[in-house]
Amino acid sequence: MSHDRSAGSVPRPPALVTGAGRGLGAAIALALAADGHAVAVNDLPDSPGAAGVVDAVRAAGGSAVLAPGDVTTPDGVRAVVSAAEDGLGSVGVLVPCATGPQPEVPVDRMTWDDLLLPLRFFTLSPLLLVQAVLPGMREASGGRVVMVGSDLAQRTDVGWSAYSGAKAAQLALVRTWARELAPDGVTVNAVAPGWIPVERHAGTPPELLEAYTARVPLGRMGTPADVAAAVVWLASAGASFVTGEQVTVNGGHGLT
Repeated sequence: MSHDRSAGSVPRPPALVTGAGRGLGAAIALALAADGHAVAVNDLPDSPGAAGVVDAVRAAGGSAVLAPGDVTTPDGVRAVVSAAEDGLGSVGVLVPCATGPQPEVPVDRMTWDDLLLPLRFFTLSPLLLVQAVLPGMREASGGRVVMVGSDLAQRTDVGWSAYSGAKAAQLALVRTWARELAPDGVTVNAVAPGWIPVERHAGTPPELLEAYTARVPLGRMGTPADVAAAVVWLASAGASFVTGEQVTVNGGHGLT
């Protein structure tokens, strides 16, 4: 892990990644740390994986702190951001990656709760987090917000309208907040992964993976590292003139 602070290098701002105890969040936290960011690793207080991510960052020579808490409540978000700022300073990169309800329900059996639960999670959590870190970003005259969306917001998988609708709403927030926060030097973007197998997909039948891969023009399943690399770029100085955009990371799935 490189942490070059020699003359001429530009220090990376501290990053907060939510849902970083495993899966995409863990990969993103590790990748940001490898790029030189000090990282606050969030997950629920009883998450067994978050401490391991912090240990891995530190073992590689990076800086990381635990920032446990529920990112769907005002009190929880205040605790998370306080832990991040107390340990690392003001958050300059925010990656809301914590995931919530993903009901697979056809429209003729869908209830209001089926629709509301993912919508509430995937819009409320980013709202509370952005509001909590924005004062520090404004004081620093800039910052990065990188949402973790889904390519399902642009596809039409049968039975997934509740989740797809929530992710589409999240993209609308990205675009509007990008315009609102541009005068503060804060960029707001999203990555939209396709199906990226992580720990919770461990029991997926091989034939399902093969069927999905057959529809990916690049001929393979994506990895958490693919998504993390896109996040690192959007958090970088090289993406300073990019805002209100969604980078789809799915190997071209959905092009045909």
